[in-house]
Amino acid sequence: MVLKAVLLDFNGVIIDDEGIHGRLIEELLLEENLRPNSQDLTECCLGRSDAACLRDLLARQGRVISEDYLAKLLDRKAARYQAVLQGLDPLPLYPGLDDLIYHIRTAQLKLAIVSGARRREIETVLSLVPWGDYVGLIVSADEVAPGVSKPAPDGYRLAVEQLNQQFADLALSPADCLAIEDSFAGIEAAKRAAVPVLGVAHAYPYQLIHRRATWAIDHLYEFSLDWLTPYYGAVSPTASGQSK
Repeated sequence: MVLKAVLLDFNGVIIDDEGIHGRLIEELLLEENLRPNSQDLTECCLGRSDAACLRDLLARQGRVISEDYLAKLLDRKAARYQAVLQGLDPLPLYPGLDDLIYHIRTAQLKLAIVSGARRREIETVLSLVPWGDYVGLIVSADEVAPGVSKPAPDGYRLAVEQLNQQFADLALSPADCLAIEDSFAGIEAAKRAAVPVLGVAHAYPYQLIHRRATWAIDHLYEFSLDWLTPYYGAVSPTASGQSK
């Protein structure tokens, strides 16, 4: 095995925006004349797509909605999220993220984002960071089938498939990738796709992350490609791989 690609989660790994999402979800619930519950928010939303989160939150309070109505709620939230981001300076990015991206780029590894976030939310953030153009692939909630969310492995499987299509001689297998996740749902999704996963203790204590992930760290700035070499055998681009 050779490490060829790093697949990053978005919310909770790149940007510390879970609080923003929580407030916006609560706003939507209040507008639907429903009372938000913090435990429900954690159980239904952390590491999952907005569609899955909202559908389950509403169902818990006896509200069943159509796909069209759900889409309207999601569009409303996405617009508010982008407005909030545009007003933040600096963005609430996690400490150590720039160093992580630097290590990935120096090793000429492919970089993708695999997330349950909406594509335009991810693209908004990438447009505001200096390394955004290095992200070679985005697999968002908009690229998987409606209703699919982590812990389903679909996003990770699609990322491997699309990277192989984009780079014909990459010969990428799931075992040649490293996923970086912060949530139980995300870790399970990566493992179900046979992708080794580094858990970062942003959302849960280290001990709980360590029990689920292949490896675990407390903070992104602890990351080092060197200690992955015993597992992958090598950390380098493929012979014909080129950085973007």
